Amino acid sequence: MTAAQTISLQPARVAFTEDGTPYSESFGDIYHSRDGGLEQSRFVFLAGNDLPQRWQGRERFVILETGFGLGLNFLATWAAWRADPRRCGQLHFVSVELHPFTATDLAALQARWPELAPFAAELQARWPTLTPGFHRLHLDGGRVVLTLLFGDARTLLPQLACRADAFYLDGFSPARNPEIWSAELLHTLGGLAAAGATLATWSVSGAVRQALAEAGFECTKAHGFAGKREMLKGRHADEGTGPRPGPRHALVIGAGLAGSSVAHRLAERGWRVDLIDEAEGPGHGASGNLAGVLRPLPSLDDNRLARITRAGALYGSRHLERLEARGLPVRWESCGVLHLARDPAHAEKQRQIVLAHDPPPEYLRFVDRDEASDLADWPLETGGWWFPRGAWVNPPGLCAANLAASPELIRCHYGRTMKQLTATADGWTAFDEDGCAIASAPVAILANGVGIRSVEQAAALPVRSARGQVSHLPATPGSAPRVVVCRLGYVSPAIDGVVCAGATFAVDDDDTTLRSADHRENLAKLDFILPGFRSGLNGIALAGRVGFRPASPDRLPMVGAVPAVARIPRDTPLADVPRHPGLYALSGFGARGLVWAALMGELLASELAGDPLPLERGLVEAVDPARYLLRPARRLLDEG
Repeated sequence: MTAAQTISLQPARVAFTEDGTPYSESFGDIYHSRDGGLEQSRFVFLAGNDLPQRWQGRERFVILETGFGLGLNFLATWAAWRADPRRCGQLHFVSVELHPFTATDLAALQARWPELAPFAAELQARWPTLTPGFHRLHLDGGRVVLTLLFGDARTLLPQLACRADAFYLDGFSPARNPEIWSAELLHTLGGLAAAGATLATWSVSGAVRQALAEAGFECTKAHGFAGKREMLKGRHADEGTGPRPGPRHALVIGAGLAGSSVAHRLAERGWRVDLIDEAEGPGHGASGNLAGVLRPLPSLDDNRLARITRAGALYGSRHLERLEARGLPVRWESCGVLHLARDPAHAEKQRQIVLAHDPPPEYLRFVDRDEASDLADWPLETGGWWFPRGAWVNPPGLCAANLAASPELIRCHYGRTMKQLTATADGWTAFDEDGCAIASAPVAILANGVGIRSVEQAAALPVRSARGQVSHLPATPGSAPRVVVCRLGYVSPAIDGVVCAGATFAVDDDDTTLRSADHRENLAKLDFILPGFRSGLNGIALAGRVGFRPASPDRLPMVGAVPAVARIPRDTPLADVPRHPGLYALSGFGARGLVWAALMGELLASELAGDPLPLERGLVEAVDPARYLLRPARRLLDEG
């Protein structure tokens, strides 16, 4: 985390000038022209970038905006895109905002433009929790993708990986908000410009024009909107043709959380997917548990693990909501997750983290012992973190829903074991134990859990097998706990007459049988979580499940191109590490498959499709599989 990066957000406050124009008290400036906000958006930003003409007939068009504000430019652009019969296949809109509005305030402000009501309603329904970082929203059936960067533009824009076809420069005036118009930040925009990118802004400041020229934009003044005499239009000097789209066909090995997630994200982009799994259906391996937990893991310094689990949990929840809205067979419940403190010292640490971050209460609160006991419906020894939107999820159901979303594009090869993966002139071919080809594609993705260790090309990846045993306890509907409760383990609410408790975490233990010793360990954890709960289980033969999770030494996933070497000088830049062409890994999820899967699938699909990435560059590098070649491997930590 850099010095300029914040770990909390201050939402914008609703205010108006005497004539009713929305006004920012933080910057002492209005959000749009007094002559009409929607008209200004259409005149300055759409027409100023020659839209909709420039997106017509294209597969994808990317717009980058400085200053989301009321969301008016986005809504106007979305409406224009929808009304255009020659519109591009997918519209990406990326926008940064230091002080976002709450969903309630946004709804009240956007009600001023009833002609945009259908678009505003969908945006408000998907509006993200106000936490720092990148937030990706899929709108209009996935054809419109809004990526919101909540925080300081000076920190976040250099962390953005995208190639923008058009820029909307719409921060508050340079006199009121000089940081967003600084030469350094505008130079960053030059590095994010696609070939032939254009820009438009109402500002004609000499300093802005000079900075844009130094960033590679050729700018001219044009007639301004309403009472403003002039505005600025520009075009980036790079007029190259840009990258040509490659064949949109991928071979995915593994039908668990990782494989089904990336298959879903690729299929929504129109890719064909051949998916191979040795089981007879999705979610039979490490993803086969009855229930798992979806919640983040905060830290005082908001480290990489904290930031990626936050992004993953929030994106994962939105993904589940989208699947559910389509009527797909996913089972989950946003019942809330209670993460109890281990001891008084840990409770104080949890409390200090909440105080330092000041998160929205719908995302995270610290609760005392009494409130925690009420939430769990069980007398507890301590309080802890309460994640009101945390959830339990049935992983096999999620895997099945991911694949059922696009049956016309995802071809499943169940009951087939890949014994060999071979590079060909056209990409990759998977062969079974009899030497018969199962499927081929230009791109191959290894999402086969611990099976990745038997793939010769992935030998450089330090994936470890972590055995986990979950105990299934008999329960009646509505019995305690009413929420998921964690404390060096977890216990779920009753699901199908079963409470899930666990789980053990044993590295390089290949025993597939249910063990009494592991049940005892889980019961001990259960007693630590819910004191006295196990007393009613004496003499009952416990059921359960054993799974083997692919774990990584630093507890972060491995997502990206597979390195083609086993050793390399440690001062080699990450981008210069040789890779197997067209071969990617989606692994190392450990005990956090539900937290990682949806977002990491979207990350890899974005990389393959050439879309803006949904995470900061630093976090993308943190999950790059080649990172282990550049630093000593750490001891694998218990993820329980």
